[in-house]
Parts: sequence; structure tokens; C-alpha cells
Amino acid sequence: MNDVMPEPVDATPEAEAEAPGDGADEPAAAAPLGVVRELTGHPGVDVHLARLDEVDHLPADGHLEVYEDVHRGLRAELTSLDAHPAPRPHDNRS
Repeated sequence: MNDVMPEPVDATPEAEAEAPGDGADEPAAAAPLGVVRELTGHPGVDVHLARLDEVDHLPADGHLEVYEDVHRGLRAELTSLDAHPAPRPHDNRS
């Protein structure tokens, strides 16, 4: 039986430049998705949806906070559609 020894690891500067831990495992920079957003015509909704543009400039771990905030705002807008206006006082002048 003949055991073969592995080749020694190259310790040249080129090999060290490719070594893990030199930023190779860092997340990629934020890149815009290029999604076109159309206005809805409802100012309250459009304001919340405009916040989605912020995520194009944030790293991925910052997206969740914006998405949750937009979701809360849109839910509030939707809930406000179900709210009944306060009754108007009656004019008792007769």
C-alpha cells in the first residue's frame, strides 16, 4: 500500500489574498431592484408605498423594519376606510 502525501498549501501572497476572512464573505452592496411603482391616487397609500424606495439603499437586514412600517401604515389606511365618520350635531333651530 502506498500512501500519497497531499501537496503543501501555497503560502504565497496571492493565496493569502484569496483566503476567507478578507471580506470575501461580506454581503454584497445594496443594489436597486428597479421596480417601477405607480401612484394609486390615494395620498395616504402613496406616502406609505413611497417608503419602499428606501430599501434600495439599505442592506438586506434593514429591509424588514421598512416593510413592517409600510405594512402598519397600509393597514391603518385600510382600517380608516371602515371607520364611520362622527355624527354631526343636529341644528335645533326651528
